[in-house]
Amino acid sequence: MATRPGPLTEWPWQRLGSFKYVVMAPVVAHGARRVVAGGWGDLDLAFALILPSLLLRMVHNQIWISAARYQTARSKHRIVDRGIEFDQVDRERGWDDQIVLNGLLFYVGYLLIPSVRHLPPWRTDGAVAMALLHAGPVEFLYYWFHRALHHHFLYSRYHSHHHSSIVTEPITSVIHPFAEHLVYYFLFAIPMLSTIYMGNASVLGFVLYIAYIDFMNNMGHCNFELVPKWMFQVFPLLKYLMYTPSFHSLHHTQFRTNYSLFMPFYDYIYNTMDKSSDQLYESALKGTEETPDLVHLTHMTNLQSAYHLRIGFASVASKPSDSFMWYMWTLWPLAWMSMVFAWVYGSSAFVVERIKLKKLKMQTWAVPRYNFQYGLNWERESINDLIEKAILDADERGVKVLSLGLLNQAKELNGGAELFRQKYPKLRVRLVDGSGLATAVVLKSIPRDAKQVFLHAGPSKIACATAFALCEKGVKVIMNPKKEYDMLKSQIAYSRASYLKHSSRDTPQIWLVDNIDDKEQKMAPQGTIFIPVSQFPIKKIRKDCTYLSTPAMKIPETMQNIHACENWLPRKVMSAWRIAGILHALEGWTMHECGDAMMNAEKAWSAAIRHGFVPLDKA
Repeated sequence: MATRPGPLTEWPWQRLGSFKYVVMAPVVAHGARRVVAGGWGDLDLAFALILPSLLLRMVHNQIWISAARYQTARSKHRIVDRGIEFDQVDRERGWDDQIVLNGLLFYVGYLLIPSVRHLPPWRTDGAVAMALLHAGPVEFLYYWFHRALHHHFLYSRYHSHHHSSIVTEPITSVIHPFAEHLVYYFLFAIPMLSTIYMGNASVLGFVLYIAYIDFMNNMGHCNFELVPKWMFQVFPLLKYLMYTPSFHSLHHTQFRTNYSLFMPFYDYIYNTMDKSSDQLYESALKGTEETPDLVHLTHMTNLQSAYHLRIGFASVASKPSDSFMWYMWTLWPLAWMSMVFAWVYGSSAFVVERIKLKKLKMQTWAVPRYNFQYGLNWERESINDLIEKAILDADERGVKVLSLGLLNQAKELNGGAELFRQKYPKLRVRLVDGSGLATAVVLKSIPRDAKQVFLHAGPSKIACATAFALCEKGVKVIMNPKKEYDMLKSQIAYSRASYLKHSSRDTPQIWLVDNIDDKEQKMAPQGTIFIPVSQFPIKKIRKDCTYLSTPAMKIPETMQNIHACENWLPRKVMSAWRIAGILHALEGWTMHECGDAMMNAEKAWSAAIRHGFVPLDKA
């Protein structure tokens, strides 16, 4: 919101939330009635394109959003090297409001202007007229209106909402109060209404004009420089007719310069062009190579996880992945196609985010594979090839630490990354599976007064380490599968072996689990506390039991560019496996933590607390 919201700040359908598209019901009903009465032939082109053009705009904008997020995560051509936080994502969640408004205004114009119903598909003279009218009246009026918006009265009531985003994203371009958008659409209506009056308007002319506005808006706010220098060398006058992302970025950092819409010549005429515009363009285009200190290697989980990546849907990524709204299932075909595309063409891990903590630079890379693929025996070799390629790439680039997330460290896949350590003994990058810190978080999650726990887990590093630690503390660990019990019994110290017990009858109220089905959960007594010892959460089927999070901690407030949730974890909470990699880089630890090697749990926990990570029960 603006600092002092004025009249018509809120959108009329703001309280409808996800159901705001219901305001387009009159358009749908009108079209359905005409089809029923006169068939599809009764729909003229102007009316028939109203809804498809809105869908096209949404797809167009989403392409820009995903491309910009991907580029700012990996590209060296970033303009403003600062982070985006959750409040900006929340503020820009309603970027499609203006598309709904556009549809309603088109429909009202269709009803009020009869000549629109007979528009031809295309008129070249009309398109030329619209281009001239945009360059003249629209750009001129916008320039002065924009300057007026920076007067303290209008700025505090309206335009400050837009300028709350110092680091811009493509959708920042359309984040304005409702009243501002009304004025903008009045300005953009000048070329369209003028050509209707002159009799040379066309349907595609209108659609392409709106597409041009979207393209320039998105490009100007994408926070990485992409306009090649040769364009201005071949066409010198183009610098007055087309702005660049760096040109408009200065308006968001300096506020009192570079007011133009898309064509900077009015800033030249009225001497409001920022004098550092050319210099910033040159430096952003040249870019600065950046080598991260740490890489966290993860992968997609289920089909919908593609939406949850930062390069997917911003508002979806800003919530835990298990909080998907019902309407996301309507995009299942898109999710399925993206999975097939990643499977066929995904030949390497790709960058999905970059964050900072103090001077530590971090990136997250995603292997283009899904959970179910890790369970396919014939896929293991190709997945290991992808992981190996990412490790070697990180090593070549001088990355200090690479932490392995989710199934990338599965024992049955690559021996907990031991396969790569043995294959490349001279690796400079340290491989970290995070088992030490994960074990520490599990141990800290168990109530201090616990006398016994039930271990329902396979022979994983964390399950074994947790069992050993509990026995050392004098806590009785009860196990049911005889095979796992015998394996642990043979490894535990004789003096503490009595604390490990095999039983199918004793069922304490604290269960340590990695994978448990519904039937097994129902065997737990009322009030049981389920504590995961794996990276994946437990399905919650009992209301009379407590389910703790997978091992994780709240991140320090100084960590920058955090505006997406890590899988199913809440905002600003990070998995212990990922934090472990950060600690390795911060502390300068030189050991590999993979295979059978494991960091001392207490040492890892102390380092986490010292660097500002907070246990979830104290967050």
